[in-house]
Amino acid sequence: MTITSAPTPDASERHLVAYERQRAQGRMQAARRELLEALAGVPELEWLACARALVLRSDTEAAHAVLSAALITHPGSIDLRFALAGILQQRGESAEAETMLHELLVRQPAHAAATFLLTSLLSQQGRTHTAAVVMRSLFARARQDVDTVIRAVEMLDDMQRTADAAAICEAEIAAGTSDPRIHAYAGMLGIQLGQFERVRERYAFALTHSQQAVEWNIPIGLSSLQRYEDDSHPDFELFRDVLQQPGLGEKARITTLFALGKAHDDIADHAQAADYLRQANALAHAHSTWSRKRWRRLVEARLAARPLPFRLTAPDEWTPLFIVGVPRSGTTLLAELLARHPLVCNRGELGWLATVARRLEQAGAREPAAFEQAASTYAAQLRQDDSDAHWFIDKQPLNLLHIDLILALWPNARIIHCRRNPRDTALSLWSQSFHDPAHDYAYDFGDIAALIQGCERMHAHALARHAASIHTVLYEELIADPGSCLDGLARWLGLPGHDLLATPSPDHAISTASAWQARQPIHAHSVARWRSYAPHVPELLRFPDK
Repeated sequence: MTITSAPTPDASERHLVAYERQRAQGRMQAARRELLEALAGVPELEWLACARALVLRSDTEAAHAVLSAALITHPGSIDLRFALAGILQQRGESAEAETMLHELLVRQPAHAAATFLLTSLLSQQGRTHTAAVVMRSLFARARQDVDTVIRAVEMLDDMQRTADAAAICEAEIAAGTSDPRIHAYAGMLGIQLGQFERVRERYAFALTHSQQAVEWNIPIGLSSLQRYEDDSHPDFELFRDVLQQPGLGEKARITTLFALGKAHDDIADHAQAADYLRQANALAHAHSTWSRKRWRRLVEARLAARPLPFRLTAPDEWTPLFIVGVPRSGTTLLAELLARHPLVCNRGELGWLATVARRLEQAGAREPAAFEQAASTYAAQLRQDDSDAHWFIDKQPLNLLHIDLILALWPNARIIHCRRNPRDTALSLWSQSFHDPAHDYAYDFGDIAALIQGCERMHAHALARHAASIHTVLYEELIADPGSCLDGLARWLGLPGHDLLATPSPDHAISTASAWQARQPIHAHSVARWRSYAPHVPELLRFPDK
């Protein structure tokens, strides 16, 4: 609950003395009645202060009663309505909170705090389109301060409403903002949206107007905008100059080394690329939080887990589609190709399945009711409120860990397992700068080997239990003959006929490291790429060539 102002703590605490005494004696109704009688006739701010004190005591029920009574006395108060909406949200009364926030925003459309609270509430329900409309309406009425802009952009980006976040940035830029952070955010979002020419312009502004801009992942962003043809491109000099800057942060050094590695890889200077990548990975691995032992324990726990003793009823009106496998095995490319079908919607890499799985495990749940709630929570985030598709893709590769849970929640789910030559997979992982610490395994070949081995074991285990629900796609076959590969996959999924290769990719954000590659025509540049690196990265030869 947010309260804009309040009287001194003594005033609110004074009203709570008798309440606490009665409450301690178990006389809750009498305590609340006496509290409300003591507050009768006091100014609005004292009601607010008392409610805040109750919230700090984790007594949201009493706070709700206080605010409800306060609104009878002060029916026109915006602050009381906002505070009560916050309490309703905390109590899980989402519909009531939403109604109150909508009414508040009708009265005061520029109320930023109410806008953010309503946006958050809608997002939690998977209504991200509606949430984005609410947020953008705040900015459509008047310009906001920079901190509000950044907060809104980050919230929308977290909701995967990338185009809406970018629109807010671009409106600010068009209005004349000179804040380099807004330009940097616009660049980052532009990469996801495939607006590569605009990205370079936005990043150039940020670099020119802030000495800190090199710390904002701009070099690695610039390196992802194209395939370099030779080392005369000015980015090469820029990246080298960044590394020479005094006081350069460790993270910026790492990502810039990755940028140089990628740039030299583009021009087939494999020896120099390997040198930069080795430096980058060594520095990144020193800060790694990934544990080989924890990963192996997790895999063993999944393999030893008993199947759930039930399956929920499969939904008739939609089908969840999970694309899994080792990261960098072609999951993004395949998801983008399938999403060309008018009845398929690609949600990218959602984190919600792991979240609901963790909640179920922590609660020790084994009854169907808990799993029905988990299925509903996840389905809201997958389906959202902006698509009439029938098949919905979640391409989080490590959902491979949750195959048993997936098929218990949705018996009609379809799981596509992507496989790629382990040497190419390992090299691709080792060549990437990941922002999420969950991918810290990528900086060490021993960790990469452990990850691949664990994924292979999980795949074999899933096939033994659920062979009819799993289809394997080999990256090399997809690249060599995409038409046949996609036709076979479409028949297995039951997709109505559609020429996926002749259809343009949908205009949406790609938030993975494949944002540029996945938008290019299918090519074989990355097949057997490891051979060019074997003389410089002999660790690749430890992986099987299959």
